[in-house]
Amino acid sequence: MSDSAGTTVDRHYDLIIIGTGSGNSIPGPEFDGQSIAIIEKGTFGGTCLNVGCIPTKMYVYAADKAYEANHSERLGIDSQVNSVDWKQIIRRTFDNRIDLIAAGGEAYRRGPETPNIDVYDRHATFVGERTLHTGQGDEEKIISGDRIVVAAGSRPLIPKRIRESGVSYHTNEDIMRLPKQPRSIVIIGGGFIAMEFAHVFDALGTKVDIVCRSPLMRQTDADIYSRINQIFAERFDVHLGRTVAQANDTDDGVSLTLDDGSTIEADVLLVATGRIPNADQLDLAAGGIEITSDGRLSVDEFGRSTSAPGVWALGDISSPFMLKHVANAEMRAVRHNLLHPEDMRKMPHDHVPSAVFTHPQIASVGLTEEQAREAGYDITVKVQNYGDVAYGWAMEDTEGIAKLIADRATGRLLGAHYLGAQASTLIQQMITVMAFDLDVREVASNQYWIHPALPELTENALLGLEF
Repeated sequence: MSDSAGTTVDRHYDLIIIGTGSGNSIPGPEFDGQSIAIIEKGTFGGTCLNVGCIPTKMYVYAADKAYEANHSERLGIDSQVNSVDWKQIIRRTFDNRIDLIAAGGEAYRRGPETPNIDVYDRHATFVGERTLHTGQGDEEKIISGDRIVVAAGSRPLIPKRIRESGVSYHTNEDIMRLPKQPRSIVIIGGGFIAMEFAHVFDALGTKVDIVCRSPLMRQTDADIYSRINQIFAERFDVHLGRTVAQANDTDDGVSLTLDDGSTIEADVLLVATGRIPNADQLDLAAGGIEITSDGRLSVDEFGRSTSAPGVWALGDISSPFMLKHVANAEMRAVRHNLLHPEDMRKMPHDHVPSAVFTHPQIASVGLTEEQAREAGYDITVKVQNYGDVAYGWAMEDTEGIAKLIADRATGRLLGAHYLGAQASTLIQQMITVMAFDLDVREVASNQYWIHPALPELTENALLGLEF
């Protein structure tokens, strides 16, 4: 068998899926009559399951408990963490959960339950229109498909100076499996990943230094941004406005020289400067597939390649939002479009929320105050302190806030931003308000708010908006 360019094809499929993060959820009973190839060069389950969202939260939860134990004096409790069993945390997270789920997912796709699916476990590259070079084990294969879904994810971004220095470093993809807990760690970066791991290691007893050329969490609303930088400056050794001039391994770990001449020594180095799409690793041009100026696989509003018929994409490789809940939502849209080409759904990019599981938590949806003003809205804004509601009193909270931004003319919620305990949960009500376009002038008064539960924080913020 040959493709249109004359390439010999070993096997042709109705559908090929590259990547087993959200892409692995596409084949359901509706696809039982189709021949499908799934390609995964790494571990089944993708970033979120194996090295991202899920295992990090298992570490974060342990860190939260340790942090609260070490900071309970404000509640009249004298407590402390006597020891941390790092190896047990690894066993709980990976040996007992993550690794079993990943292996089970692969076994399922290879097993008799899905006889119409073949699994390929080597790296894939395009060699022609909807045609790929890949393989199984040591055996190379050329396969083609009527349709291809590219869901090959992203990888850590490593600054050039660090790459070229030869210094030993870790990323989110291996830092959680260190053989022992480091006494000290230096983290390069100031975003989601950096701040979550800073919390984890500090709370568990590791000395944390952070190096970042810009303020921490700079993409957040100004009121969140200013408070979180103050909080973190008091908790960690933060080196803002600094870059790494030189990095070297030492007998005891690593040594960094910053651009101001100062030096930092630590047991390990974690590089957490963001992630980049894997679009550059698949020879997309050979398949006629365009890449955007910022390195993403170019797709239209329905998830179709803008240049290659029959090619679709979802998740980190193509999405403007590198978030698992967005990848899952995009997967549902692409799956629907594959099954119903006559009634396609747009990629769901409205009201995308995010949360950072550091301490205190950060959660956001919609516009910041600055963005709302730049967009020309006549806005009303309320910043509500955790410490001004009853449950906030119980927690002795002096840091947390909820900030709501609404359109004064229509009562439409434009943005919601939380900093504090349970922020990732509290914001869900405001996501609902935005998704269903509810009038915030009615949301506060037309439902009960359990007293004295923490959602009263949101109730009071809503009542504080002036129209």
